Amino acid sequence: MLGIGFVLPSGFQIMGLAAASAFELANACAKQRLYDIRLYSERGGAVANSLGMSVDTRALSRQKFDTLIVCGLLNPEPTSPELIKALRRAAGNARRTASVCTGTFLLGEAGLLEGKRVTTHWFHARELQRRFPDVHLEEDRIFIIDGAIWTSAGMSAGIDLALGMIEKDFGAELTRQVAQKLVVYHRRAGGQSQHSALLEMDAKSDRIQTALAYARRNLRAPLSVEELAEAAHLSPRQFSRAFRAETGQSPAKAVENLRVEAARVMIEQSRHSIDEVAVETGFVDPERMRRAFLRAFGQPPQALRRNARLAAA
Repeated sequence: MLGIGFVLPSGFQIMGLAAASAFELANACAKQRLYDIRLYSERGGAVANSLGMSVDTRALSRQKFDTLIVCGLLNPEPTSPELIKALRRAAGNARRTASVCTGTFLLGEAGLLEGKRVTTHWFHARELQRRFPDVHLEEDRIFIIDGAIWTSAGMSAGIDLALGMIEKDFGAELTRQVAQKLVVYHRRAGGQSQHSALLEMDAKSDRIQTALAYARRNLRAPLSVEELAEAAHLSPRQFSRAFRAETGQSPAKAVENLRVEAARVMIEQSRHSIDEVAVETGFVDPERMRRAFLRAFGQPPQALRRNARLAAA
């Protein structure tokens, strides 16, 4: 049985504990106690979260863990020196140490991240780099594994991190069962982007949202302004004006962003050739897709595929 210890700073964000459900369901799916899940804090006893509700914890001292997972705060302020000291000591007794969201800051304070590849919530990524200049920050990743250190992005990414741990511990089939129980389509690969093109465009009106949803469903089509305007039940001129006002970009640029997002997922998570990905996502020409990737990511599709394979290995 593998011991999982969640470390909770005072005021922790409660969704950080969502990862515990993945380990709990692994036990249920396997019909045996694979994981022993416990909550720890600096002194033990009741610890309040960011909503003011409390959970009961044990004192973090010299216990031995298989896995130590540090939950984050809504705002990553420096925490108790005594908790950091206990965390540093506990990490030395664990096979792997992880953070959920801004828990990465606590690992940094404990001196556990020097020279490590790490991630955290995109909103706080630059602050993390400023406070800990020796880390190799990859701010657009769901989670990252570097040796014994695992770091994840926003709170929901803690579930992806937990599923990644279960897969390494007990295999893909159990992980698939847990993901189904969690009503998660599939665990997101660690290298997947934190950002969604549709979320970043943030269309306000139903008509523009309808056009974007139509575009995403029909990426193989030419997706001209006229076609998108028809989906939105607007004239091409009205559509172009409303689209730019709501999203801050032209329809052509938005379609390219949607295609890049879809192509990136296929490149990182499928075995389709680069040419096949270009066709499936509407780029048609691999060279056109390569130029779009260079604009979006600063590297060609082949480099992203290579990085995804290295991360999986």
